[in-house]
Amino acid sequence: MISQTKILKGKERKEIETKLEEQFGISKIPGEILMRGKERLFFYSGNLNSDSIKNLESLVFIERIGIYFAKMEENGEIRLSIDGAQIFKEQISKNIFQIPKELVEKWMMGNELNIKSGMKGFVIISYNNEFLGTGKASEEKISNFIPKNRRLKEKR
Repeated sequence: MISQTKILKGKERKEIETKLEEQFGISKIPGEILMRGKERLFFYSGNLNSDSIKNLESLVFIERIGIYFAKMEENGEIRLSIDGAQIFKEQISKNIFQIPKELVEKWMMGNELNIKSGMKGFVIISYNNEFLGTGKASEEKISNFIPKNRRLKEKR
């Protein structure tokens, strides 16, 4: 059975850590960084070591280990998931965009924000010191990446 999960070590791990530091100010990853496929990053802080994970994977199919916290984008940037923003909340110090109360519901429903943020690239959307997810800022708007199953539903 071919391993589906790659535990990032050495240069590969350092590359992810450097990007997280540059983009969001995250300086310490207190666990393993695992990659599934070419883009999905997972954070794992359990008791299994690399060898145990590989051994387990050789015996049974493992869909995931840890929590999905980020995606490697084609342009080399990292997009944090909602969970990733929560896990590293205490460290995130860069690229945070505060939205006003009147835009919170719109954002949480999955809509893009037609707002000039003065920022470019991936940003953490924040309201009242709570992180609500990650968007991609351009000159005229912030695109929304909240998964459909986590969005607020329309009031009926």
